[in-house]
Amino acid sequence: MPRTIAIGRQDFEKIRINNNFYIDKTPFIQEWWDAGDDVTLITRPRRFGKTLNMSMLEKFFSVTYAGREDLFQGLAIWKNERYRKLQGTFPVLFITFADVKETSYDQTKKKICSIIQELYNQHHFLLDGNLLSDNEKAYFLGISAEMENYEASGSIKALSNYLSRYYGKKVIILLDEYDTPMQEAYVNGYWKELVGFTRSLFNSTFKTNPYLERAVMTGITRVSKESIFSDLNNLEVVTTTSPKYADSFGFKEEEVFAALEEYGLYDRRQQIKDWYDGFTFGNRADIYNPWSVINLLDKKEVGTYWANSSSNSLVGQLVREGSPDIKMTMERLLQGATFHTTFDEQIVFNQLEQGDDAVWSLLLASGYLKVIHYEFNISRGKAEYDLKLTNLEVRIMFERMIESWFNSCRRVNNAFLQALLSDDVKAMNTYMNRVTKEMFSYFDTGKKPSEEEPERFYHGFVLGLMVELSDRYAVTSNRESGFGRYDVMLEPRALAGTAPLLTGSNALSHNEKPLDAIIIEFKVQEEEEPELSDAVQDALHQIEEKNYQAALVARGIPQERIRKYGFAFCGKKVLIGSAASDCPKN
Repeated sequence: MPRTIAIGRQDFEKIRINNNFYIDKTPFIQEWWDAGDDVTLITRPRRFGKTLNMSMLEKFFSVTYAGREDLFQGLAIWKNERYRKLQGTFPVLFITFADVKETSYDQTKKKICSIIQELYNQHHFLLDGNLLSDNEKAYFLGISAEMENYEASGSIKALSNYLSRYYGKKVIILLDEYDTPMQEAYVNGYWKELVGFTRSLFNSTFKTNPYLERAVMTGITRVSKESIFSDLNNLEVVTTTSPKYADSFGFKEEEVFAALEEYGLYDRRQQIKDWYDGFTFGNRADIYNPWSVINLLDKKEVGTYWANSSSNSLVGQLVREGSPDIKMTMERLLQGATFHTTFDEQIVFNQLEQGDDAVWSLLLASGYLKVIHYEFNISRGKAEYDLKLTNLEVRIMFERMIESWFNSCRRVNNAFLQALLSDDVKAMNTYMNRVTKEMFSYFDTGKKPSEEEPERFYHGFVLGLMVELSDRYAVTSNRESGFGRYDVMLEPRALAGTAPLLTGSNALSHNEKPLDAIIIEFKVQEEEEPELSDAVQDALHQIEEKNYQAALVARGIPQERIRKYGFAFCGKKVLIGSAASDCPKN
């Protein structure tokens, strides 16, 4: 009989006691201990078993769980006699910042101090007897949510001292989701304030702490050393491209297939692979998303379980307000392409708005991109990556995200698309001007308004086309590099032979003519062009001059079924003209 699925349960003890579904990750205990690193930082995407593995480490090493061999019997680690002797032999401090999601620095500091206060409360027994001096007892009792920065920075080090003296052994410190406060600080605008506080806390806890045996930190991102880890030269960093602990987080394919067999889903393994496989850690490929797989086993249906487990608001903001290059790359990614780039895996949050590299680094760390190929270019001193969208679940997430961009003008945008499909140039002009009026500011970062850099708007618009018309058209682009020029090609899927034209209630009847292919050329009005209509004519001329229709004709689409449009922009104003009609005047 299949084991019970416990969705969201992250406590190792509860899972084992209740015989819940669990994939054995105890080899991680041995691998980490044998590595001998003082302080280890492990980054993995959200919902990838970081908290459960940290709970496992706690239950294995903590003196609080001495004699609890029942939790580990039958698992890989218990087969090794040497490791059996280690179980329950160290004082362990387990801290999590997972819930530190405040909107201000003061509230964040207070929340972290409250967590430390609770840690002290768990060890209140240290006040009994004469272990602590009167001054130490006064310090212990003074730990509170309202304590000063200097008190907070040394508080975990002080507790390590007390526990080390009590048990006669140094302390293991486990800090889960260390970077959650940092991400919130970036989103809510108090990054610099929190950096200083966090640096002091981490330096005291992990660098100058003589009572520390070893430590593990987990998070999604590798926050730059220059910000909070500048004093930690004893830090071993394990990112998604590192070979260490490659199969300790997430599910290996053989583990997933065994689970599918246990729950009667083995015949659907290819579908499940398409949806949830694709993660690569170090040299280990075919890592599956554990959160999505567990939900699948429970509900017996595929779905965007992982994608829906958070708001993805930061990712959406970075893509929506990002440069034209980011949107162009996202177009290629949505079409299944791979792109080559260089960046540093260290996340510099305050640089996310300044360069594309930081955005790709964050998307990789967060699990939205997978590494197809990685190498370090010695001559350039940079890491080079070939990246791709991780899997079908991630692609669907981005498509839904792009759809949401146009929610505020959904009715108007749909009207424009209907006009486009109907070749109603007059209506196209009416509705497109309404779309640009409502949406230009939505694609702005505030530093480069779309009126100054309109490419950011219409690259976003093209992404919207790709998603909204994906059932009927294969949307591609030539991506001209010149400012404001960006031709788009819409090839009917039925004519392309790649998919049915339409399905269900949207399907064309036998009496309806097939969809036309469409070519669109965007152009920004230049100084030498006194009228927008001149820019439209330039766009239409470029389509003919460069013979953009040749690719469509070569695929068997007749000339008479190819429509051509020029879109000319001047600020928020747009003029659309067709090669088959007189160009309207602005």
